[in-house]
Amino acid sequence: MGGPPAPPAATPAATPAAAPSVAVVVEGPGAHRLVAHEPRDPAPGEALVRVHATGVCGSDREVYRGNRPEGYVRYPLTPGHEWSGTVLEVGSGVPASLTGRKVVGEGFRNCQVCDRCHAGETTLCSAGYEETGFTRPGAMAATLTLPARLLHALPDDADLTAAALLEPAACIAAAALKANAAPGERVAVVGTGTLGMFAVQFLRANSPAELLVVGSRGGREALSRQYGATDFRTKDRELPDDFDVVIETAGSADAARTAAALLRRGGRLVLTGIPAPGADGLDPTDLVVRQLEVHTVFGAPPDAWAHTVRVFAAGLLDPLPLVTHELPLAEFSQAIELVGSGDPTVGKVLLRP
Repeated sequence: MGGPPAPPAATPAATPAAAPSVAVVVEGPGAHRLVAHEPRDPAPGEALVRVHATGVCGSDREVYRGNRPEGYVRYPLTPGHEWSGTVLEVGSGVPASLTGRKVVGEGFRNCQVCDRCHAGETTLCSAGYEETGFTRPGAMAATLTLPARLLHALPDDADLTAAALLEPAACIAAAALKANAAPGERVAVVGTGTLGMFAVQFLRANSPAELLVVGSRGGREALSRQYGATDFRTKDRELPDDFDVVIETAGSADAARTAAALLRRGGRLVLTGIPAPGADGLDPTDLVVRQLEVHTVFGAPPDAWAHTVRVFAAGLLDPLPLVTHELPLAEFSQAIELVGSGDPTVGKVLLRP
């Protein structure tokens, strides 16, 4: 006689379906939606990148609120100009060895043939303004396709969450290169946000005799000193007026005036913040009489990006303490609110696909 009937075959456990890929699209001021995202295959000279994280900054809030100057945004738009990721695929003409590499990327889509581009000043490209996340699709999506020439490869062991902050770091690297602080000079930073904390790190690497940080609140003193500041003062305290170099990062006319007042005669000032249109500016008489050397930064050219990646790879930049929030793309609205909240406990906000 036959034995007992065999037990029914086990049913394989169902594999959870992968979450659908989405992208944020800002349709116009104050209006956005999540849409299904389909990766765009790389054309010749391009690379397809899987996005790891995207930083949210004040300019993204400008895009959402409609405050960005005309010509510097094009709706509808997927934002995201601060990002890190991994190359999934490359188009023809791009070295296959780039596939699988961790990368960050420049935002400015320069023409490469005008006089300014040939001089390395790609943020001044004569062909007009084009930038990832503002006039071209950005990284608030599962993937990003862009010209491979804009990519900067990172070490294999790089922390991609930290690397998502290298775009603002590159802007400050541009400021530090223009400031050209020499060892032993007295240097200062006005502003204690993400840009200000990167400015402290870059200036500290030049071995200054003194490194002062000036902020509106005292809550950033501990982090400023951790990054190398030798002194911290709030702007309502008495401030010195004999510094060699000052980098301003706060983005207000008041901060610019405070930064200029910190300088000795003949000192060097670099402005990186963008005040509101129509704000009262620096006193031109004061600039001339004190013979101040003034530079400005809007974006980062390739040399600043290369410098930033080298410094990051050498372990001389520590972005992670600046990150306070990591949210999924679906919480874009909350991220925008956090960035504009004025809450001193909010640092860098990242979105994750």
